[in-house]
Amino acid sequence: MTYRLSSSRPWAAAWLLVLALLTLGAAPSSFAQIQLLGSSQASGGAVVTTPRVRAELVAHAPDGVTPGQPLWLGLQITHQPEWHTYWKNAGDSGLPTQLQWQLPAGLEAGEIDWPLPEAIRVGPLVNYGYEGQLLLPVPFKVAADFKAPAGDTVTLRLHASWLVCRVECIPEEGDFTLQLPVRGAIAMHAQAFAAAQANQPTALAGQSTAKVDGARLQVRIAGLPASLQGKELTLFPETPEVLEHAAIAGSGWTQAWDGAVWTADWPLSAMRGETPKELPFVLAPVAAATDGPVAWRTVAAVEGRWDSAPVAGVSPALAAALAANAQQPAAAPPASGTSGFWMALLGGLVGGLILNLMPCVFPVLAIKIVGFARHGQDRRALRIGGLAYGAGVLLSFLALGGLLLALRAAGQQLGWGFQLQSPGLVAAMAVLFTLLGLNLAGMFEFGRMLPQRWASAQVRNPAGEAFLSGVLAVAIASPCTAPFMGASLGLAIDMPAAQALTVFAALGVGMALPYVLASFLPALVRWLPRPGAWMETFRRAMAFPMFATVAWLVWVLGQQSGIDGAGALLVLLVALSALVWALTLGGKTRWLLGSSLLLATLWLGSAVGPHITRAAAAESAPTASASAAEWQPWSAERVSSLTAAGTPVFVDFTAAWCVTCQVNKHTTLNRDDVRADFAARGVTLLRADWTRRDPAITQALAALGRSGVPVYVLYAPGKPPHVMTELLSPAEVHGALQAL
Repeated sequence: MTYRLSSSRPWAAAWLLVLALLTLGAAPSSFAQIQLLGSSQASGGAVVTTPRVRAELVAHAPDGVTPGQPLWLGLQITHQPEWHTYWKNAGDSGLPTQLQWQLPAGLEAGEIDWPLPEAIRVGPLVNYGYEGQLLLPVPFKVAADFKAPAGDTVTLRLHASWLVCRVECIPEEGDFTLQLPVRGAIAMHAQAFAAAQANQPTALAGQSTAKVDGARLQVRIAGLPASLQGKELTLFPETPEVLEHAAIAGSGWTQAWDGAVWTADWPLSAMRGETPKELPFVLAPVAAATDGPVAWRTVAAVEGRWDSAPVAGVSPALAAALAANAQQPAAAPPASGTSGFWMALLGGLVGGLILNLMPCVFPVLAIKIVGFARHGQDRRALRIGGLAYGAGVLLSFLALGGLLLALRAAGQQLGWGFQLQSPGLVAAMAVLFTLLGLNLAGMFEFGRMLPQRWASAQVRNPAGEAFLSGVLAVAIASPCTAPFMGASLGLAIDMPAAQALTVFAALGVGMALPYVLASFLPALVRWLPRPGAWMETFRRAMAFPMFATVAWLVWVLGQQSGIDGAGALLVLLVALSALVWALTLGGKTRWLLGSSLLLATLWLGSAVGPHITRAAAAESAPTASASAAEWQPWSAERVSSLTAAGTPVFVDFTAAWCVTCQVNKHTTLNRDDVRADFAARGVTLLRADWTRRDPAITQALAALGRSGVPVYVLYAPGKPPHVMTELLSPAEVHGALQAL
């Protein structure tokens, strides 16, 4: 008797859905729509509202959109009490607001005319930013040959991103659209633009210098009004990571008047880079003037170099590292890049091999075992199937890697596993695996539901089935980060496109290699029993790993969209299962019941579907009395403030869709002895949840040389960050803590 496991070929009906889901979940348009943590607002007009700010795109054009005449646009941000956004130089932490314009031909945007900021103190840190209501004006040039589009209106689009902070910090973004009449004055917000203009620094005519003196910078600024002489001023450096901003909160800096010249002596930042030729500064009186300019701007010529200057308050080891970096020869980076490429390539190959052992890949690979058993006596079919599966894995890794690189080049802050940061894609994957589970359980056959022409083509082309099973394997495996993969992916992201794609190809080769070798070396699979009745039993048993994957995806969605989102998805999955069952019936019952259930499923989708993509409520900020043994939400500012105060910090970069992350939590991080060791050494535990897209976490991962999770980092005061392995063990954590 011959057994043919027809249901082990669900891929022919599912592969188009898989590819569509990967594309949908990663398309730029999915991020072009507003994605605000803790906000359910949509964008598309001139206003975006979040729980923390109200942002509006506004315009001012006294003569309309006319060639040669002034045109101003601006982003007006109204902050909720205690929240703030940042200036062009955010200070010790934070990120400036960024504007990306989409303009018709003939219009050119200038730079933001940043209003005078205020110093915002957060613990030991000093930042520069804005509270209350803020307008960031941008001047526009209208070309002499500008032609108005049809309808006498011009459409302007803006994508803006900002970091809004109180104690915690939340990255937000939005898309804005504004239609302006070509003719006629646009003066609705004239008062706001006038106020922003009045809050602009005035250029100084005097000469200014900045002289390097060891680990300090001596500033001399001439040309200030006589009315300011003898008064205390505040200095705002426009260049980040030059001065120690927190010095203004204490006695770390001094200022004095040398006749009509204002002088200041300021400590240099330990994070400074190359010495610039010029440094722009903004000065403002501590006591705001009642009339005249609110501030003055000057550009100081820099005398001397600070590259090898020792830094006050920095450990000798870090000072030596800074000096070594400053003296590194110019020829070193290319050599380092070459060795880094080969290390990334090797890490990708080994990581791809280990990826086969990750639990998220098991549902597909278990079915591949059945495929080996089915073709065990047909060597030609076995080899063709192995090569086709390998091609599916390899091309999928290249497509996913190429898409990731393209989106990052377009300005998206993305990392490995980015597709499962979209709740819509998580829900769609749950639908796909529900269908595969029902198929494996024997509820229906794809071949019976497909047109006869498609079904016969499936039988005639088993290589296509193997290829598409490789595509699905990558779709499931992509959220995982196996050992060696983390460093390789982190290096690949910053490589030239050709080298980066080679690393992604190495990942695919590593993942597919065992199955390609097995297809060419039948001795490796001779331990499998011959085709028989066991295959039908095994097939039905494999439905349960599929349903377990669905349960995991529902849990992931619950982390992203809350209990309402998870509940909505479960309701839709039940309705979908009932619809599939109805389509397996015969006669008129199939069409009557199937049509009714289809309409019911569509109605449910429209009624509860919005809960799936809605963001879950943001967690409240941790209280000051939180125990050192409790996990607290991560922020870059919190890490900086804790380490500056001498407190060691352990950060868990994780995501709900990362299976390795969840395994490490149960096997290591939640162990009593590990938690006790953290508490005994006074380590603060922070968790950076990357389940939903978070540019701040993406940037932090990139700074650590990683592009995916899990990542575990121990920050010790005065020491460089210690990055641990992806598969975390209690022994590794204890060893790192002993070195504190």
